[in-house]
Amino acid sequence: MIIDTHVHIGKMLVFDMPPEDVLYSMDKYGIDFCLISNVECAENSHNGNPIPQNLQKSQNAVLEKTLEFARANSDKIGVLPWLKIRQERPDEKFIKMIADNRDIIYGLKLHPFHSMTAPDDESLESIYKLAAEYNLPVVSHTGGCPEADSLRLYNAAKKHPEINFVMVHMDLGTDNSQAIELLGKLPNLYGDTTWVPVESTLKAINKWGSEKILFGSDNPIDGKDTYLHNPKGDRSLYQQYFNEFKTMVSKQDYDNVMYKNAEKLFGIKI
Repeated sequence: MIIDTHVHIGKMLVFDMPPEDVLYSMDKYGIDFCLISNVECAENSHNGNPIPQNLQKSQNAVLEKTLEFARANSDKIGVLPWLKIRQERPDEKFIKMIADNRDIIYGLKLHPFHSMTAPDDESLESIYKLAAEYNLPVVSHTGGCPEADSLRLYNAAKKHPEINFVMVHMDLGTDNSQAIELLGKLPNLYGDTTWVPVESTLKAINKWGSEKILFGSDNPIDGKDTYLHNPKGDRSLYQQYFNEFKTMVSKQDYDNVMYKNAEKLFGIKI
């Protein structure tokens, strides 16, 4: 069993990830369930510049489209609505979509890097109120800019012990050491494996136990065969998780990382 807690659809900037690629890759690489967020809610470019308004879509419109795909594939697809935390807040319509689709909505997604807004910013309190009310974990990109530093998510998690938080990437582009240390400081703070070397995941397991890490991938960011290779044809990091990782940890630890922790944290029932 494999549950991928970090999958995308949508077209924005250099991203083009059609829903069909997600279904293709799940079938080809044996992924049983995915949690998806839609990149069309990105507010800033990779350089931190605001995306022109004429190229942006409202988070309500993006969520509607995402829910349509998930509803048609609810046995294998769940939704993590991507929130535009710099420009928007959940309005009445957004909250109604959460309430009406709670069976396929499993959490909320923040992207401090593509919104240039930190998760411990006071302006996000209405979002955390919504997360607590509907018992929704909050997953957040970490790494790449000061606003996305894992410490900023730690601050939010410390302030809101009633909500579970996931440090996606565990500080992308670093040795993951800060995020790994933070994992053990709060019971409601977790990490995921997205672009995280297996060696860092092993360090986290050895230090804090396998219950603190969830499998995630960013699929299909490198194309429909992201699980197999990168655009240059080099073997994907995720092949190591699917194969060698099994021999490096116990079956219980492997199962925890690859699906059991996701089942427990997000309430996924397959």
